[in-house]
Amino acid sequence: MIERAEHPLLDAGLLIVELPAPLGELASDPALASALTLQGGPALGRTEERRSAARRLLRYGGFKPSGRNKPASEYLVKAAEGGFLSPINPAVDWNNVASLHSGLAISVVDLDRACEPLSIGVVESGSYVFNAAGHELKLDGLLCLHDADGPCANAVKDAQRTKTDDASTRLLFVVWGTVESPGTGDVVDWLAEQATAAGATARRV
Repeated sequence: MIERAEHPLLDAGLLIVELPAPLGELASDPALASALTLQGGPALGRTEERRSAARRLLRYGGFKPSGRNKPASEYLVKAAEGGFLSPINPAVDWNNVASLHSGLAISVVDLDRACEPLSIGVVESGSYVFNAAGHELKLDGLLCLHDADGPCANAVKDAQRTKTDDASTRLLFVVWGTVESPGTGDVVDWLAEQATAAGATARRV
């Protein structure tokens, strides 16, 4: 169970995926390569209106989702425009394709690196390291996934401490959807279909 604080705009989609082998042993689906472009891929509802709604979701708690702090989904659009997206591993590919074509940011957390209980809510103040270089993201006012040790993922940058690696087998996908732009369930369904086709088990939380 994941506790969710009251939030007037949040429509989070949560999916647990159990892989058939460690992530590093699983090959990317070659068919997803063409979906890592703006021209290909599933129709999951990306629009300019949704981009604005996704930013309002993050602004609600006082966070400013602009510049380096813009939603991760917007970075993917820029990367796709430049032809910089390519297959990495199944979990990252599913995330990138779904986020790119839905316009919604998606977090992927290694459940074996997170400490229960899990919850979703706005951070009053704080920060966490989001990459191996030790760079920090200031979290004041930002809607985040939390574990027992504090915030660990959000629509901007996920925490380094709970990111997936080659040994990951149990994943939690968090689709940062908003009630102002229905369609979060379609994104979760697409992710579940990809995981199941790859021999994993997938269940909504």
